[in-house]
Amino acid sequence: DTPQPPSTSIGPHTGLGSGAEISRDFSGAFRAPLDSGFFHPAIPLPSPVPSWVRAGNLETPVSAPERVQSEGPAEDGDEAVEDGGQEAAWEDEGYLPGYEFLAPPKLLTGAWGEYSQVPENFLKGCKWAPDGSCLLTNSADHTLRIYNLPVELYGPEWGDVAEMSPVLRMAEGDTVYDYCWFPLMSSADPPTCFFASSSRDNPIHVWDAFHGELRATFRCYNHLDELTAAHSLCFTPDGSQLFCGFDKAVRVFDTERPGRMCESRPTFAKKQGQSGIISCIAFSPTQPLYACASYSRTVGLYSRAEGVLLAMLQGHRGGVTHTLFSPDGTCLFTGGRKDPKILCWDLRQPDRVLFSMQRMVATNQRLYFDLEPSGRFLVSGTTEGLVSVWDTAQPPSCCALLTLSPLCSSLHPSLPMLASASGQREFLEPWDSSEEDEGGGSGHPQRPAGGQNCLQLWWCG
Repeated sequence: DTPQPPSTSIGPHTGLGSGAEISRDFSGAFRAPLDSGFFHPAIPLPSPVPSWVRAGNLETPVSAPERVQSEGPAEDGDEAVEDGGQEAAWEDEGYLPGYEFLAPPKLLTGAWGEYSQVPENFLKGCKWAPDGSCLLTNSADHTLRIYNLPVELYGPEWGDVAEMSPVLRMAEGDTVYDYCWFPLMSSADPPTCFFASSSRDNPIHVWDAFHGELRATFRCYNHLDELTAAHSLCFTPDGSQLFCGFDKAVRVFDTERPGRMCESRPTFAKKQGQSGIISCIAFSPTQPLYACASYSRTVGLYSRAEGVLLAMLQGHRGGVTHTLFSPDGTCLFTGGRKDPKILCWDLRQPDRVLFSMQRMVATNQRLYFDLEPSGRFLVSGTTEGLVSVWDTAQPPSCCALLTLSPLCSSLHPSLPMLASASGQREFLEPWDSSEEDEGGGSGHPQRPAGGQNCLQLWWCG
């Protein structure tokens, strides 16, 4: 039998806390009132693997030896299952990684040389795979890269961890707008190992995460039958549909059916609704609804089945670029460009900001933030060159952990590990022609000493 890598399951999560000015019971999980409009009992949905992902010889990947490296510890995981060991304990007890942010994290390894070969190749973000086996990055050279979790971290004792190198590179034709993993991705089942990406003037691409090959495309057309690119992407939690954000509209594709057939859901019609480009989409983990963030500084809550607007959240100073539900689905975190606050909304009273968290975002760059699986700690990069951490169970306060350069961060789903993507565009200094004449030099402006373009892994346990 082919050995399978260990898997973990995330158990029940407790509710999020709030600021001191809000009176709330922290003794257990939140309960949604029956009259709260769009809260209904969660309906179990099927979890199909699209038929097209099994096309070709994908069951036994042999042409990507680098990605197969991640299967190295599979024997240990297999023994644990047979012996009824650690995996069974995680299944029964609801295993959660033990993140600790009382002390600065420890640098494990990173990728520096990969982003120094091309000038101005700063990173724009990173996202862990749902099973935690690899990491996906996006950078200014329009290339998506996949890094395996270093094999040294699978052992009981760690020594020096070598610098990371990408095992796959997927080049897009232009600026990458968004990218997202298939939510049921598992390295133990290669057909589920894929992700979607959208770039300027290109269709939505579905990439194989084992071989780096293009599996399928989803094509969107405007009223002139011209190809138009999606600004945001998000699979439904069961993986059956792909939601794509456009100007004043969301389009829904069936994952099983690549091509151009889709459902169009306008977000603004007859001068009513949510205007602007839909910059981010997120699904509630417990309720049949989703959130759409817009560059028009609004966040809309919609029913998943029909796309009916249920509530409109307003309060940001800049266009909203990222949104994230709490694990229990009762809170929604939103952040924007050139906006100094991350807002936490209580979805039982959608017109109310529960509390806010201060961060510095002085540019139009999308700065991601992330919640660890229990929902307690929220981390975010800033344009000051810091990674900031908030304990959402306490009154809003912040501690700065790292000093690098403008950052995006992503938390590992099953290990207390933080991935940070850093870098910035560096502008040449102005120069005076008189200085060239006096000094006899070439007169070329000097490159400023900016932050380092790199990907780094930090241990936060």
